[in-house]
Amino acid sequence: MGFALGETAVCEQLNQRLAKTLAHEEKLLVVLDHPEIPLHNNPAELGARQRVRKRDVSFGPRTEEGIVAWDSFMTVAETAKKVGISFYQYVFDRVSQERSMPSLADIIQSRGQPLLISP
Repeated sequence: MGFALGETAVCEQLNQRLAKTLAHEEKLLVVLDHPEIPLHNNPAELGARQRVRKRDVSFGPRTEEGIVAWDSFMTVAETAKKVGISFYQYVFDRVSQERSMPSLADIIQSRGQPLLISP
């Protein structure tokens, strides 16, 4: 049972890809010794993915105000997750005007991370 010409080309491409991967094996396996290293280098992609999934399921916001509200809440939710606080508790704190929690900007600054201002 032999390979057709197309299958041979595919096998050769797979072998080339495997050789390239094996050539970088040491770099690729660094994460096993250092689990704090992210497995990817694109946090922006991950942040956008949640919004895209929600848009696909709900067919997106219907108005300009909806777009602004949606983007704002998605940003607050993602930031709260990244700094390790409950999104629900944070929004409740702000809506109830209790203000017992520091602002997200204050939390980020207190941890020594630069505050990024959106345009």
